[in-house]
Amino acid sequence: MSEPLNTQHSADHIHPCPYLPAVTETLPSTHTRPFRAECSQSFYNACHELAQSQWLQARPAQAILQLDKAMMAKLPADTPILSQLPIPYQPILWIIEHSAENAFLGNPVRHFQHLASRMNWKQPQPELRIARAWCCLHLCEARFSTALYPRDFVQIEREQLHVPSFDQALQILESTSPHTNEVDLVKQLCQ
Repeated sequence: MSEPLNTQHSADHIHPCPYLPAVTETLPSTHTRPFRAECSQSFYNACHELAQSQWLQARPAQAILQLDKAMMAKLPADTPILSQLPIPYQPILWIIEHSAENAFLGNPVRHFQHLASRMNWKQPQPELRIARAWCCLHLCEARFSTALYPRDFVQIEREQLHVPSFDQALQILESTSPHTNEVDLVKQLCQ
């Protein structure tokens, strides 16, 4: 049985992310599992719900990981769920911006660099998810201090990794995404 959601963190109240669905109880880490095989709308929604639950438990890094998983969902072109829950670039940025200093966030830029460059090709839509990860990296760099969240330059040098420019990442996204507004959403969030 799930517990009521405790949204207290130290003395500070954690406000729900306005870009994620409301949850009224702490969701188990297995919340998405029943929908994983079909990996479509139910999975996408469950990942967003679990992200909100993780956020409200002061686990921003875990919330972002759930939104990474949401980006695996195989959604038909411009499916109606996207009008309620767009591809989760905005909640990712909101979570980074609103994370408490004492909550583990990690380095989002490095996270997205590693996600893009070490993609599991056995999971759904790897090319699309790589493009989305590069876009997330560039959105983070546009919004947050690169001194606070630097790239992994050791990996770049050691692996001779080519990080696509923002424009290149957008071109890859445009060629792989079935959703007509996704590139526009990313451009809008980068301003």
